[in-house]
Amino acid sequence: MKPVYFLFLLLGVTLSASAQSTLTGRVMDQKGRALPGANVFLQGTYDGANTDSTGNFRFTSAKDTATLLVSYIGYEPFSKKISIGQSTPFTIRLTETANELNTVVITAGSFEASDEKRMTMLKPMDIVTTAGANADITAAMNLLPGTQRVGEQTGLFVRGGSGEEAKVVIDGMIVQNPYFSSMPDLQSRGRFQPFMFKGTSFSTGGYSAQYGQALSSVLLLNTTDKTQNEGLGVSINLANAALSYDHATENSSISATGYYGNLKPLFSLVRQNMDWTHVPEFAGSSLTYRLQPSKTGMLKFYGMYSNSRLGMNFIDPSNETGKTAFNQRNGNFFTTSTYTDSWAGGRWSLNSGLSYSYDTDATTFDVYDFGRSSERLQGRAVLTRLLPANNSLLLGTEASRVTYRNAVAGTQYALHDNYGAVFVESQTYLGRNLAVQLGLRGEYSSVISRFNLAPRISMAYKTGTFSQVSLAYGQFYQTPDYRYLYHNTSLNYERADHLILNYQIIKNKRTFRVETFYKNYAQLVREFTGQPHDANPYRFPIGRTDNSGNGYAQGFDIFWRDQKTIKGLDYWVTYSYVDSKRLFQQFAVAATPTFISNHNISLIGKRYFEKISTNMGLTYTISSGRPYYNPTNENFLADRTPMVNNLSFSASHITRIKKNLVVLYTSVDNILNTHNVFTYRYTPDRNGGPGQTRYAVGPQSYRSFFVGGMIMLSKKAKVNVNDL
Repeated sequence: MKPVYFLFLLLGVTLSASAQSTLTGRVMDQKGRALPGANVFLQGTYDGANTDSTGNFRFTSAKDTATLLVSYIGYEPFSKKISIGQSTPFTIRLTETANELNTVVITAGSFEASDEKRMTMLKPMDIVTTAGANADITAAMNLLPGTQRVGEQTGLFVRGGSGEEAKVVIDGMIVQNPYFSSMPDLQSRGRFQPFMFKGTSFSTGGYSAQYGQALSSVLLLNTTDKTQNEGLGVSINLANAALSYDHATENSSISATGYYGNLKPLFSLVRQNMDWTHVPEFAGSSLTYRLQPSKTGMLKFYGMYSNSRLGMNFIDPSNETGKTAFNQRNGNFFTTSTYTDSWAGGRWSLNSGLSYSYDTDATTFDVYDFGRSSERLQGRAVLTRLLPANNSLLLGTEASRVTYRNAVAGTQYALHDNYGAVFVESQTYLGRNLAVQLGLRGEYSSVISRFNLAPRISMAYKTGTFSQVSLAYGQFYQTPDYRYLYHNTSLNYERADHLILNYQIIKNKRTFRVETFYKNYAQLVREFTGQPHDANPYRFPIGRTDNSGNGYAQGFDIFWRDQKTIKGLDYWVTYSYVDSKRLFQQFAVAATPTFISNHNISLIGKRYFEKISTNMGLTYTISSGRPYYNPTNENFLADRTPMVNNLSFSASHITRIKKNLVVLYTSVDNILNTHNVFTYRYTPDRNGGPGQTRYAVGPQSYRSFFVGGMIMLSKKAKVNVNDL
């Protein structure tokens, strides 16, 4: 090679080398820990490198300015415009991508019942297989902390709240009549089957601004997006017989059920404490249709109708014979349709719904007409915007028209209420360890011509990989009981202020949770009759009313669930303590209401025996005594009933007959035959003095059993034993 050519070649190499710069730096997480293997490169070029075991990188580039990009699995991408010529090494800190393990979740006051990524407590199969729950959703909720078991009344009683203070919501829509019609001194079941729902969230207080008209709690039920089985199913037991049909295509499905029930076979085997004149008889049907019109859209329709009839002679101390005839025919219709969709890559989502319900009771006490009916039409729409860094903003509105009608010994009452609400809620993540949820709800009720504004705030801080603390505060309003509004529509909303603090750790299929709370009640309705206290639970209010009532409830709950220590065994333990007093209704002084027991304990255990394909469970519950009215005691509601305890057993066996799935089940309630007493009442003195004779109110049967079975006439039907 000639020297001149070699000189030019050497000069070219030298010039090329001098035009390139070296980039160095280190990639770490927010705690300063090295991230080896991170991909570091310049946008639009092939210049880049991977970090070494210490998180350091080094590469060269001929560009002057560029955008530096860094990516690492499990972390948010990093982007920064840089000058290539700078000599200082780059220090880059990446932020973890939000997921269920590293992101805090607001939990104060709330139990998720199926979201396994967050706070799995009870799944639909849990509800079916838990002894003592009798496949009733609300009965299963009574085995969670914060609830109280009130055997002679219907409803969810949560942290010092009455049964009227808890609402049941399906797909965002309030259910006007979630329970079968109430009967004297008996607790009614919920109307809905557990397998209708994919998720159950039970809030014991401090719930979202999306919901209102509940002073104590909400039970949120979300229907399934697909059928559980395919084909025809037949179910028969000592109480009823049913046919079901499920069919699914690629983007739609339909489920239909029809049933007839008569408790005469069961009552002939299980001794009753009630004097039945017409054994409960019922029939009904339901239809569910689901359509997925697009990849992101889902339309769901659910409708049901039920009809029932019963009659009894119940103990009535106000009657000279000591008993009063009670007869009832109930008809219930409920339908709801919802449409959900999302767009812009999921950044926007819509949840809307429309529902209608009608319920009527043709009820007589002796020869007097006490019939009632209710009707509700409601609509709802919620729009959610996902923001960067996993934050979100929610806007929503709902409206309903409710009609109540009552006959009281021949006198007719009617009431109409147009109710509207708007709400906004934001969720902000201040890093991966701290989340804040702010909400505001405004409500208007036409029947009382009043508006309220209810602020809500929740926050949570992640204390470890598997643990966190949560705090919630909020104001909650509820329109007074419609029976008071028949006489006085100038009443104000009743109000409760909630303050909740909780700690929770979930690790290796074990959950520990402790929560303390304080509730302040204000503007409660008081009734002034000018007469001695009337303990009759079926009385119709007639006195002057105002909102001068108040009260409080305070206490704590403990929950422990272990699905790991003993192979195949799933058990949980709950303990709830509540201290509460109120000045409301007919109370002349502040006192603990009759539906409150200070201590409630639940011990639940279940195990699946794979060799015999059988799941067995035991449930033991203990409740301390509740107050009852003793007219011979000068201290109001100072007496207490004995402790109530119950040991129950359940078993379910899975097999196949000609490749068709068969499930056989049995349960025994109150194995020990304990003669529990729920409350006491007193007979009136016919000479005008205080009551003289006390009698006990207890369960309709002390010890009972139940057997039945189901067969799916389809080879595709299956049960996941991991759910048992």
